[in-house]
Amino acid sequence: MRPELEQFWVYLGRDPLAWLLITLSAYVLSRWLYERAGQSVFLNPTALTVCQLVLLLSVTGVTYDEYFAGAQFIHVLLGPAVVCLALPIWQHRRSIRRSLPALIPALLAGSLVSVLSAVGLGWALGLDHSILMTLVPKSATAPVAMGIAQDLGGIPELAAVLCAVTGIVGAIVGVPLMTRLGLRDARAQGLALGITSHGIGTAAAFQVNPVMGVYSSIGMALNAILTAVLAGVALLLWL
Repeated sequence: MRPELEQFWVYLGRDPLAWLLITLSAYVLSRWLYERAGQSVFLNPTALTVCQLVLLLSVTGVTYDEYFAGAQFIHVLLGPAVVCLALPIWQHRRSIRRSLPALIPALLAGSLVSVLSAVGLGWALGLDHSILMTLVPKSATAPVAMGIAQDLGGIPELAAVLCAVTGIVGAIVGVPLMTRLGLRDARAQGLALGITSHGIGTAAAFQVNPVMGVYSSIGMALNAILTAVLAGVALLLWL
């Protein structure tokens, strides 16, 4: 390694806050590429940022714990960011109230299909029981998914990874796929994204349409609650 690069990585080891700047810079670059490509779904900013960081950590040999020591401030902001979603939901409360008769059964169906399809496919492939239990909360937000997986006898760390992968894939292919299938209502698309792709899908939904983002927020929040309830019922029945 060249001397100046070696000194730079030594600096990163002493001052882990530099990883916060690197993370933000990677996201800014990803957003620039996304806009330059005409907002192509295949250049999702979140996915590009994750790829950049994984490559950088692999090349430099920096552990995830060292990286997280500096970038954890972004993690801390996730809580307030979710709370802020209450504002657009309140602003669209009349539309949401009118949509409740369709929203509730759609939520129930989406949550059940999300769980059963993943577990059913895993069972058909002969996956281990712990892996199957890890698949149950793949469409819930990561903190909820990790707790559910642990209670069901799954692997919490793998649950977090599956959540991230599910969210990124949903954000990339969700809207184009639904449009191609003839589902063009922003409310329906948003709810589907929130149920299947949680926060990452919700961020993508807001980039497309504010209404889509609102319904995605609802789907994300209610699906996390419903998945936890369904997992609890399943655990009681299992015991």
